[in-house]
Amino acid sequence: MRRRTFSIASIVIVIILAFLAVSGVVKLIRFNTEFSKSTGLSLGTIVKLVIDGGAPLKTSDNRVNILLLGMAGGIHDGPDLTDTIIIASFDTKNKSVSLLSLPRDIWSDALKDKINSAYHYGEEKKKGGGMILARAVMEDVAGLPIHYVLTLDFTQFENLIDVIGGIDVNVTTAFTDTEFPIAGKENDECGGDPKFLCRYETIQFATGIQHMNGSTALKYVRSRHAEGDEGTDFARGRRQQDVISALKEKIMSLKPWFHPNLATKLLQAADTATDTDMTLGEQLTVGKMALQLKGAMKKISIEQLLIVPPTWMYGRYVLVPETSFDAIHAYIQQELLK
Repeated sequence: MRRRTFSIASIVIVIILAFLAVSGVVKLIRFNTEFSKSTGLSLGTIVKLVIDGGAPLKTSDNRVNILLLGMAGGIHDGPDLTDTIIIASFDTKNKSVSLLSLPRDIWSDALKDKINSAYHYGEEKKKGGGMILARAVMEDVAGLPIHYVLTLDFTQFENLIDVIGGIDVNVTTAFTDTEFPIAGKENDECGGDPKFLCRYETIQFATGIQHMNGSTALKYVRSRHAEGDEGTDFARGRRQQDVISALKEKIMSLKPWFHPNLATKLLQAADTATDTDMTLGEQLTVGKMALQLKGAMKKISIEQLLIVPPTWMYGRYVLVPETSFDAIHAYIQQELLK
């Protein structure tokens, strides 16, 4: 059964978790009998949130690992294929977080397909099965236990950013993508044009700090057809992490917990855009933990450990470990301990 997400937000985990804290404060202010009945959040948990840690969280080795899955949604082709796959690993002891990007094109022997199809196959079997199967597949790839899963519908992503007035992103590498797909034109015949140029638009990003509204930020993180390295899945992963950092900084600067109207708008946007297997108490507790983070978010990439095998081996473009998944697991553990 699908659980509605009453207090979370954003494309990627730390932002989402910051939204959790924001909406949590609003709900605590409005707490009453009806709220208690509808959420199952006990008075004891609320007291713990105020004076202690909050609700008990699933952990392993003092870490809470949350899988974020971003999907195209709407009328796009493959609406439930996960374009964004990030694991946010919270160190509860040192109050820090690491973001691990997993390229969508990694091949899974268990699926006999790319890992971005895990959620789709799980939902085909049963409603709610997407989170279950995606969790199992990403645990195999990363060698980490996944304690919680959160999904984001990209069709609602624009609104989340527009609610806070846009974000400032540091674009480290300029790029041009002449084949960014236009929503709703995936099957347009373009008047017989054999290249189907009407299905695409050209987008460009210059280096430096760029202010982006929701639509621009979405194009920035989803672009796949730029020339050179910026057209790779690895570059997309880095851009997604950069947007996470920018979102987190903007939300924290606005201090929405002091502005009920803004907090309410964030709450509504989050409720529409996201879904999770966390209980409300867990969401609020993780949100509180996110607000207590120290230092910058660490970004982890496994790009150097992956290779592109000959197409004939898998029948398509995929990524596989240069040596083994065990080597990838060891590298991730090493990076988390730094």
